[in-house]
Amino acid sequence: MEGFTLSIAKSFLGKNVNLHLKDGSVIVNVQLAEIQKDLSKREAFIKYVPYGSEDTFKIPLKSIAWVKLLDLHMVHVRGEEGS
Repeated sequence: MEGFTLSIAKSFLGKNVNLHLKDGSVIVNVQLAEIQKDLSKREAFIKYVPYGSEDTFKIPLKSIAWVKLLDLHMVHVRGEEGS
């Protein structure tokens, strides 16, 4: 198994996903915003924005095991018509 790489991360930029981390935890419903590289440490970071927030967070790419693309049509949001 190849793992979560920089090229895979690029394909998810701008999309809403669940981030599954190598420690078994999950960061749910975030939009991948940007990839940052720290050349001095030879490490890449993923910047993400949680749903409904304007705050940006970052996590090392090497901490991510895999991502699951979300279908936002399936997500129920309070306050929407028809709720």
